Amino acid sequence: DNWAFLYAQRLALKQELPLHVCFCLVPKFLDATIRHYGFMLKGLQEVAKECAELNIPFHLLLGYAKDVLPAFVVERGVGGLVTDFCPLRLPRQWVEDVRDQLPEDVPFAQVDAHNIVPCWVTSPKQEYSARTIRGKIHALLPEFLTEFPPVIRHPYSPSCPAEPIAWEACYSSLQVDRTVKEVEWATPGTAGGLAMLQSFITKRLKSFSSHRNDPNKAALSNLSPWFHFGQVSTQRAILEVQKHRGKYKESVDAYVEEAVVRRELAENFCYYNENYDSVQGAYDWAQTTLKLHAKDKRPFLYELQELEQGTTHDPLWNAAQIQMVLEGKMHGFLRMYWAKKILEWTRSPEEALRFAIYLNDRYELDGRDPNGYVGKRCLWSICGIHDQGWAERAIFGKIRYMNYAGCKRKFDVGQFERRYSP
Repeated sequence: DNWAFLYAQRLALKQELPLHVCFCLVPKFLDATIRHYGFMLKGLQEVAKECAELNIPFHLLLGYAKDVLPAFVVERGVGGLVTDFCPLRLPRQWVEDVRDQLPEDVPFAQVDAHNIVPCWVTSPKQEYSARTIRGKIHALLPEFLTEFPPVIRHPYSPSCPAEPIAWEACYSSLQVDRTVKEVEWATPGTAGGLAMLQSFITKRLKSFSSHRNDPNKAALSNLSPWFHFGQVSTQRAILEVQKHRGKYKESVDAYVEEAVVRRELAENFCYYNENYDSVQGAYDWAQTTLKLHAKDKRPFLYELQELEQGTTHDPLWNAAQIQMVLEGKMHGFLRMYWAKKILEWTRSPEEALRFAIYLNDRYELDGRDPNGYVGKRCLWSICGIHDQGWAERAIFGKIRYMNYAGCKRKFDVGQFERRYSP
């Protein structure tokens, strides 16, 4: 279920050539820990096995793509290169670096297998909100939301096979924090992700539209870790979920809104706004209002360590933080409350955003993702991105406010606090 892979195979078949799959494993990436790397490597082991069955050698290259891939291309006499797409700064830089180092006669193509509608096709500019992008995406879905053609067993064998992969050695080569442990609820890899998708459809989809904002109810898809690591395609999830529109129309529509419109809106923002992880990326009205209230007296001030350990005065906030630390996933509704309180309890909007991104990227299995920077977690909650101005108040200015009493009206806060008490 990967359009870049499918395109590469089509090129190879047309030229009657072998096809190679390479993954460049970098020793560290932003605030990723062994929790993230473990999930990714276990998923890659599954990919390697599937590739072997398809007569497609899988190569795990240790190092940055610019340092290891051009040499691989030259050594193997590779005739063309195809890569996937990610709108974030570092992966885009990796693509640029490889392009600069490749032999001039090797064509290099990029395919957006990340989004259902390719990011640059949806819109040529940064969209203001879900309202402005929704129609554009829905108009293009009939063209792009199609069944995947199959990857076939590749008929052209390579002259020399792939080196066997020492997975344990890969693990030990990583320069990452090993104190944030891998989680047990999420089985890495495509098989585990598709099983989670099936359980969503059979058990939780029916209550998605009515209960997705209640952290005590099992109504979410929980698929974001597999989407993030490319182990399950969003397109596959939508194709499967849509088969149940006749029975659960409201839930299916709500899920398409979240997994397609909102997700691809975040990708659009990161692609067209290089300040996607800073206050400078916010709209003028939001920057103005935050600056105006930056010196307002905060009711509480917490250091990063106190937030990380979930030792604030607010038991709901602490419970949400503990859920994220233990499970690598915080309930979607609480992500908004969590980030807005960080704005309220830190010295400045800049510090709030820095803390929120650090904690999100360190503990969430789907951290370092456009959806994390922009979606309901960081820039939406703290800087009002894709939102509107609200009535002015202290600290928040015109940024949408959330409080404990509001959460109590929405769900049984006590039940959630008891589940994740320190």
